[in-house]
Amino acid sequence: MGTEAGYVALAGPTASGKTAAALAIARMRPVEIVSVDSALVYRGMDIGTAKPSLAERAEVPHHLIDIRDPREPYSAAAFVADARRLVGEIRARGRLPLLVGGTMLYFKALADGIDAMPAADPDVRSRLEAEAAAQGWPAMHARLAQVDASTAARLAPNDSQRIQRALEVWLTSGRPLSSFHAAQGVGGLPPIALLSLEPTDRAWLHQRIAERFDAMLAAGLLDEVMALRARGDLDPDLPSMRSVGYRQAWQALDGAWPLAALRERGIAATRQLAKRQITWLRSMPARQVVPAEAPDAIARILAEVGGIA
Repeated sequence: MGTEAGYVALAGPTASGKTAAALAIARMRPVEIVSVDSALVYRGMDIGTAKPSLAERAEVPHHLIDIRDPREPYSAAAFVADARRLVGEIRARGRLPLLVGGTMLYFKALADGIDAMPAADPDVRSRLEAEAAAQGWPAMHARLAQVDASTAARLAPNDSQRIQRALEVWLTSGRPLSSFHAAQGVGGLPPIALLSLEPTDRAWLHQRIAERFDAMLAAGLLDEVMALRARGDLDPDLPSMRSVGYRQAWQALDGAWPLAALRERGIAATRQLAKRQITWLRSMPARQVVPAEAPDAIARILAEVGGIA
C-alpha cells in the first residue's frame, strides 16, 4: 500500500452500528480509525458520547478522541487539517485510514474542501442574542430560512448556537453558511469509498436509540454531567455542553424540567439528531448505502471494504 491520499469513510446516524462495523473491518485488514465526531474530541465526556471503550481502542488505533478540553473549540476546519495529516501518516504506515462517525459536516468538509468562513463578530453576536431574547429562537430560525433555506432545513428551531452562527455569517459576509460548505474549497480529499449505514425501518432505529440512552443513564450519564458542572468553568452555551444528552442533563439539573423527564427529553433529542444526520447523508449521492438493520449489514460492509485495493 502506497502513501497516496486515500481513505474509507463509514458514516451513519447515531446508534446505527458504526462502531461494531468499524471493529469488524479492523479484524479483517490493517486499519487505523479516525473519529469523525464533534463530541468525541472532548475529554471527560465518555458516557454520553458512547465513546469507544479502552478495550476497543486497544484493539485498533483510534485518532481524534480526547484531544480537546470541553472549554476548547473544535471546528470543521480544524478537523480537515487533522484528518488530512492523519490520512497521510496512516497510509505511510502501510495501513488503511478508516474514517468513522456521524458528524456529516466534517465528512463533507474533508471531501469537498471548506472555505475560510468569517471570524466571529462579538458585536453581531450580541445583537443576535438580544433579538433572540425578545423574539425567541424559532423566530430567528424562520429569519434564517429566508436567507439560507438549506442550512435552516438542517437545524432544529431551538438550535440557538447554530442558528446564531449561520445568521452571523450571513450578516458579516453577505453569503449563506451553506455556500461555504458547498464551495469547492482548497484541499478537498474525497474518500475511496463512502459507506453509509442507514436504517430503512425508523422503528428499529428508535428502539436502538432508546436502548442506548437507557444504557447511558444506567452507566452514570447524570453523574458525568454533574462532575463537568462541578468544574465551575463550563457553561451550557459551550459547543461541548450542547451535545445531545449533555444539554438535556444540564437543563434538568438547572431545574428546566424534572429529572424524571430526562430520559424522554434525551431520547427525543437523539431522534432529532438522527433525522438531521440522515438528511445530510441523502445529500451525498456518491455514498454506498447498507441497510443498518439488515442481518448481514456487517458482512456487506466487509465485502465492500474487502474489494478495495
